[in-house]
Amino acid sequence: MSFLKKEEFKQKSPAKRFLFILGLGMFALYFALGVAIIFWEDFPISLSFEYRLAFAILLIVYSFIRFVRLLRS
Repeated sequence: MSFLKKEEFKQKSPAKRFLFILGLGMFALYFALGVAIIFWEDFPISLSFEYRLAFAILLIVYSFIRFVRLLRS
């Protein structure tokens, strides 16, 4: 256990914890929105399926970029 840093065991401040949870929520929101757009038959905005799919994939990729940035901080 001596090879681990002491800082890894420090508890995060309430502000950092809140921002972490908010970041997880935003990741889940963008990911769920991307998946919903793919499978939503009667999408309110008239787009062809190819554009809907491209937009959904863009949202999903963006959600993973946010998730990776969240884990690094």
